[in-house]
Amino acid sequence: MPEAVVTGLVEGGKATGGPPLGPALGPLGVPVNDIIKEINEKTKAFEGIKISVKVIVDTATRKFRVEIGSPSASALILKELGVQSGAKTKDETIGNLTIEQVKKIAKSKEASMYGQSMAQRVKQILGTCKSMGVKCENENPKIIIKKIDSGEIKVS
Repeated sequence: MPEAVVTGLVEGGKATGGPPLGPALGPLGVPVNDIIKEINEKTKAFEGIKISVKVIVDTATRKFRVEIGSPSASALILKELGVQSGAKTKDETIGNLTIEQVKKIAKSKEASMYGQSMAQRVKQILGTCKSMGVKCENENPKIIIKKIDSGEIKVS
């Protein structure tokens, strides 16, 4: 069965029949509006974040399947903080997350992260926080990682 794959980057919940998807899907004879509607439903939780989308079309039957990528950890951190970009200098702090917010981000990235346990995934997100100038519980993320390792902070 011959397949066509169309990929693009769209803002969560705001895909349209225009570029990048519409012009690529149109010639395949599939219902573009139905595909856009499904993409918007699947990405509405990522409003304000660019997310990768893949549409796989069976060119013989015109049936399609929509796959949604996972936004980057940094994009989720920025969304959680309500800011546009990370720190410009290494001493700048752009915000502060609670450990619960970090766990929420780690949970939403679960499928695409390498960490076997929630604690490992939380520590990965904390590493990203460190590089972006984001504190956790008003402390340097490295300190929080040490507290997780020592058992002082329980993550499950």
